[in-house]
Amino acid sequence: MAHIFGRDYTKKEILTRVGDISQIAGIRLAELSDGKERGVRIAEFKTGAGLNFTVLLDRGMDISNADYCGRPLNWRSAGGDVAPQYFDQEGLEWLYGFFGGLLCTCGMTYCGAPCTDEGKELGLHGRVSNIPAKEISISQRWVGDEFNFSITGKVVETYVFGPVLQLTRTISSSLGARQLMVQDVVENIGHDTVPHMYLLHINLGFPVVDAGAELILPVTKVTPRDAEAEDGKERFNCFDEPTAGYKEKVYYHDLATDKNGNTMAGIVNRNCDPAHGGFGACMIYNKNELPNLIEWKQMGQGVYTVGLEPANCRPEGRARERARGTLQFLKPGEKRTYTVRFRVLLGRDEIKQFEQTVRALGGKSKPVFGKNV
Repeated sequence: MAHIFGRDYTKKEILTRVGDISQIAGIRLAELSDGKERGVRIAEFKTGAGLNFTVLLDRGMDISNADYCGRPLNWRSAGGDVAPQYFDQEGLEWLYGFFGGLLCTCGMTYCGAPCTDEGKELGLHGRVSNIPAKEISISQRWVGDEFNFSITGKVVETYVFGPVLQLTRTISSSLGARQLMVQDVVENIGHDTVPHMYLLHINLGFPVVDAGAELILPVTKVTPRDAEAEDGKERFNCFDEPTAGYKEKVYYHDLATDKNGNTMAGIVNRNCDPAHGGFGACMIYNKNELPNLIEWKQMGQGVYTVGLEPANCRPEGRARERARGTLQFLKPGEKRTYTVRFRVLLGRDEIKQFEQTVRALGGKSKPVFGKNV
């Protein structure tokens, strides 16, 4: 049964109260029409339990706005949901189309810092987030007293004489849920072995991120990316008021897992809705699929966000990954599956339960600090 509006309802009880289930939950397709967003197809999700989010079908099926009962979960950039035709791969030009959002995908053949790899100029973070999806399908159906809904599409990254990688993404939720799931299958449908770098850029924002908020994760080792991150590394999990002139700090986290490789990370703000014990959001994923977790700590004015970024690489560019010997490859016909679940944390009991689950995974209250090599 679905738990909505303070009680459980069967399918029959719900359908006798509405003319169509879209009154409460489901997926609606639409198209943006203003400025640089014009023409971007979207899918709007609502779960009936207060969780609402928007999937950008023409931006790699990434997730832009997400909120719970009107409270934003993610940070949004000033640029908005820029249409893919404005994409420029050179240097840092990717940032002109960076909408922030709950999920912005980086990859699939390269990501991270601009570089020159084996004579090829590569820009920031790759192309996948600027490629429109095709073969989009929606499923909305009852399974007993459960109403489940999902959207699936394919994103192909290729050029003549180049790699041919296909992302098949499914985003799903259900009536009464305060969570969503993203399942990605990346397949090399070409004929050559190709580099594969993949990073899920998850951008939490105000009011989840604010002064006094805390990053909670089962961390065993923290590695500052550079001298900027080295300064103040002991406060990697603490956040401050928006700060003029703030320079980003990036940390690489080694996380403990359960016996199946599952791990999690989240941010909680106990000062948001203190009467009920706080507000937050977390993600759950498998470290065997995405072995690296990158924290992008940005306390700037307007650019006020914390990125939690599970990845199969570090975001220092493909040349650096190749030189380090950690660059991954996909053989012809090879597939990789990546699954991430997002969940709203509401109130002291849920936050306490999340903290207990994280501690049970075996992280350290005082992690070891490493050096980036």
